[in-house]
Amino acid sequence: MDSLDPPDWSELRALGHRMLDDMFDHIAGLRDGPVWQQMPPEQRAQLTARLPQGPTPPDAVYQAFQRLVVPYATGNLHPRFMGWVHGGGNPVGMLAEMLAGGLNANLGGRDHAPIEVERQVIAWAAEMLGFPQESSGVLVTGTSMANLIGVLIARTAALGTSVRRNGVGGSGLVAYTSAEAHGCLPRAMDMAGLGRDALRMIPCDDHGRMRVDALNARLAQDRAEGLRPFLIAGTAGTVNTGAVDDLEALANVAASEKLWFHVDGAFGAIAMLAPKIRPLLRGIERADSVAFDFHKWAQVPYDAGCIIVSDPARQLETFGADAAYLRREERGLAGGGIWPCDLGPDLSRGFRALKVWMTLLTYGADRIGAVVQQTCDLAAHLAARVEHEPELRLMAPVALNIVCFRFVAAESELNRLNADIVAGLQEAGIAAPSTTTVNGALVIRAAIVNHRTTAEDLDVLVDAVLRAGRDQVMRRHAA
Repeated sequence: MDSLDPPDWSELRALGHRMLDDMFDHIAGLRDGPVWQQMPPEQRAQLTARLPQGPTPPDAVYQAFQRLVVPYATGNLHPRFMGWVHGGGNPVGMLAEMLAGGLNANLGGRDHAPIEVERQVIAWAAEMLGFPQESSGVLVTGTSMANLIGVLIARTAALGTSVRRNGVGGSGLVAYTSAEAHGCLPRAMDMAGLGRDALRMIPCDDHGRMRVDALNARLAQDRAEGLRPFLIAGTAGTVNTGAVDDLEALANVAASEKLWFHVDGAFGAIAMLAPKIRPLLRGIERADSVAFDFHKWAQVPYDAGCIIVSDPARQLETFGADAAYLRREERGLAGGGIWPCDLGPDLSRGFRALKVWMTLLTYGADRIGAVVQQTCDLAAHLAARVEHEPELRLMAPVALNIVCFRFVAAESELNRLNADIVAGLQEAGIAAPSTTTVNGALVIRAAIVNHRTTAEDLDVLVDAVLRAGRDQVMRRHAA
């Protein structure tokens, strides 16, 4: 049977060069196109075909990609995409993905250079967070998986390694997080066998931060009822408003109560690279584990989540594999120290570390930190512009890079009105904010994460919101 390699490399080589040039042109020309456009039914129908039995020339496959995929992507590369906390990627990271694909390395284990690259990235992440030099960690798909790993390690720390054989049983374990915490934390409790009800959602103050007094009260109540607190999960950058919990205070509670202290820093942890913002995260260095994404504020292409654990023994005892075929040896390819499959749930793992390594080496931590500062400065610009416009209202304090506001120049149905404004902007390709709910009100949410975004892009957003809002009000009055 023939190999899957081409009989003549020159034709495929030329196509590869064309693909690379086309993608560079696509990124360079982002501003000239819409942020997003909906995929027409005709194109969508072409992606419902039956499994192909015969070959298709690579050039034809690439033409299908250009026709069916590129025009209808999420749009998070575009400078006016600000609806969700998506990073904008970077061209060096894109090249790293190509190189990683060429190597086709499996980072589950064994002794090879790609794993050393991941260990370097983990060491850099620990240094960024102020963690001990010997800290362990692993790269995963994203913070949802990293938070699950954090919960599982905390569970093992509370119950011992026997939990891996016997399960949680009637352990009565309960955990604590903010009412503004990401929905992946309740899911993590669910998947860890502890149940969503075992996660106490602690009320927040007016700035969206977990109330420490309410946390202490609930801890005392649960202990009095014979339950077993084991975990506090703080948040560095809530998904709704970007609020940062008082991590120092939470670390103090965790220490006094002898609980595992985990921080969900999905996008906020990268602010440790921005000197002016770093003080907001004081206390994160005292966490037992931190989950965050390189693919958000650090602008690494998807996906590149990470968890860092201050005590490597805890991570190893939670995930260490004992199968004979995964046994490490002193010599040969089966050597190389602790393998990544002993630090998380995955055995087959891609070389996602390469794009992180190349991004950080190419741009440097200072420049990534400058991007973080820049997006926060732009959020302040947007907030000031909103407060300057009588028809708009700022709906939440701006802690980092997320601005929640709404069009208020109407008598009724403001929730529906603002939802229509957002959908209209997305469909027109002008800008892509999203909606969320703040204190019961549906608001327009602009999460400024992309390194390509400028103040002019935010002015375009505000001007478009005002035009759309006024037009909606006129139509409703006319009706």
